Amino acid sequence: MSENELTLLPNAYLIKESEVPNLLERIRPSWQAKDLISRVRKLIDVDPSSACQRLFNASIHDLREKVVIAGIDIAKEAARQNKLPPVEKPEDIENYSTQKLVDLAYRMGLLSRPEWRRVSRCYEIRRDLEHEDNEYEAGVEDCIYIFKTCIEVVLERDPIHLLKVTDVKDVIEQPVPAFPSESLLNDFQYAPQPRQEEISRLLISVALDQKQSEIVRQNAFTLLTCIQPITQNPVKLRLAEHMQELVTRRGLDRLHVRVALAAGVLPYLKQSYVKDFFTGILKEVQTVNTHWSAYEQHGELLRGLQEIGGLLYCPPPVRREILKWLVQTFVGVRGGATRYGNVRPVFYSDTAEPLIAQIVKDAKQMIASDLTDLAKDKDISWKLEHTYLARRFNKLLDIVAASSEE
Repeated sequence: MSENELTLLPNAYLIKESEVPNLLERIRPSWQAKDLISRVRKLIDVDPSSACQRLFNASIHDLREKVVIAGIDIAKEAARQNKLPPVEKPEDIENYSTQKLVDLAYRMGLLSRPEWRRVSRCYEIRRDLEHEDNEYEAGVEDCIYIFKTCIEVVLERDPIHLLKVTDVKDVIEQPVPAFPSESLLNDFQYAPQPRQEEISRLLISVALDQKQSEIVRQNAFTLLTCIQPITQNPVKLRLAEHMQELVTRRGLDRLHVRVALAAGVLPYLKQSYVKDFFTGILKEVQTVNTHWSAYEQHGELLRGLQEIGGLLYCPPPVRREILKWLVQTFVGVRGGATRYGNVRPVFYSDTAEPLIAQIVKDAKQMIASDLTDLAKDKDISWKLEHTYLARRFNKLLDIVAASSEE
């Protein structure tokens, strides 16, 4: 029977009036002109079931091409890790069954978990349509589901041209400060998990390698900071395991912590190591006087504290002691006449004030209760009996309150 002789099925007019025809316009141009899509356009008005099957077939064909474009090396590793049929060459992808292909695309990161479930459901619907009899045809809901999924998840999207490790090396090995381009960040964001991990490992290795030039290490650190928000969480977990292996029995040092913070993996490291590290930081802090006269030491100390995340990842008992030092330094001491003859109600470190304010603001609600409790601490409570010193303390409370409301 020719296409012109096809009998109009009962549901065809409903599908024709739905959003399905408009969805076809969203298919990317490279597929719009293909015969398979042209066939779908002709069938949708008369045989929606067949149109659904052919559109699904087109999306699977497109998915096969995208797997190859993303990289056989990534496909090979994803297949090995997830016990899928082995992949050694592009021809192996052609031999994958439909369901195994969808699973492989998911494991490579080409499909998110919700998208994987949607495409798998489309495959189930298509199997039902292949076995339909004269008393069953695709419902409007089936057609809409298949069309929306196949177009939104597959046919509408361009293939991912995988970001290469050598591309990243070229960026960080420049002899000048380097910053990633928008296109590089976009490619990294949509790269499969194995490639994200490979690139992140490289950057961590370079940032930690003291044999590298300072500019290259700084470029690696900068790039690591830029990609951290778009690095997938499973990748961060594996990077944390990798960094944990690099830590010797001596424990974490400042360089390890700075790199872990830049990579977004500091919260995933062993907490015993993190606690030991910040206990050492507390000892450093307590060697510096809180008195305003020690202002020359305050700047370097507090900037160093900011470099390791301030109070954000500091274990609670240690955090409270560091916060106490910060409060004492910020509040200052009773004032008096300066050597220039001026009278100041409070003497405090001008160097420390903005740095402490920022550290407190960054910690937000995390330190709110500790800060309130410090008003009762014996080393601080007596200061708050003085009006101007109390105002300094209240200024910290206001910073936390304002930050919590943002």
